[in-house]
Amino acid sequence: MNRVAAIQMASGPNIGANLIEVSKLIGQAVNTGAGMVVLPENFAIMGMAEKDKIKVKEKLGQGPIQDFLAKEAQKNGIWIVGGTLPLETSDPNRVRATCLVYNNLGEQVAQYDKVHLFDVKLEESGETYNESETIESGNSVTVIDTPFGRLGVAICYDLRFPELFRSMANEGVDIVAVPSAFTAITGKAHWEVLLRARAIENLIYVVAAAQGGYHVSGRETYGNSMIVDPWGMVLDCLPRGSGVVMAAIDQKKIQDTRRSFPVLEHRRMQCATSK
Repeated sequence: MNRVAAIQMASGPNIGANLIEVSKLIGQAVNTGAGMVVLPENFAIMGMAEKDKIKVKEKLGQGPIQDFLAKEAQKNGIWIVGGTLPLETSDPNRVRATCLVYNNLGEQVAQYDKVHLFDVKLEESGETYNESETIESGNSVTVIDTPFGRLGVAICYDLRFPELFRSMANEGVDIVAVPSAFTAITGKAHWEVLLRARAIENLIYVVAAAQGGYHVSGRETYGNSMIVDPWGMVLDCLPRGSGVVMAAIDQKKIQDTRRSFPVLEHRRMQCATSK
């Protein structure tokens, strides 16, 4: 029951086809003992254009993508961290990039809306991303109790903001799920080092589920889904293609690491200013 898995895939614009692939990969994870499965960012749709997700946005609590997640969780008796899906906002031209967490009964028990939006231009490839044009950012941290420990969620670009992870650490987080779709360029340069740094800094497990491969739209994502332990060791990794990475969450290891190396207790954030 303490084994967790991260799914990797290369989603396309067809929601039905993507959900068939997700269901197959969830089954693979369950067959090898996973009690919790983390899906990648945009698992249900990677459209030809950024605005495609607005056409398939759902209301919280209803819609085919949410129905799918609830049914998969209940059918398999597992917890699912549902990557991201587009939820409607008061602005008809934007959505929330939302991660919903479902328990083993198929009940939605948590919601996290992506806080940091990927508005960048990659000079090396000429790629430009402006998530804020179609996504409304969230403004809160999510940490909940699960059978695997205290679970938090961060999404893709959030990984570059250590203060978000430290806020979760302040709420006693043990595991952070990181659904992602890193570009090939930024992934090669920063993906693993950032995941390991966030695990080391906060003495937590990081379970990173990534998009990995070439997409119909022409985009290439980095893959390398991985699970990192509180000492920064990579326990499992999948460089490319569809598949599953898996590892056990060892609460004793978390406790022993924090006891022998209590960096969270050594913080000195209140520093006197010079006059």
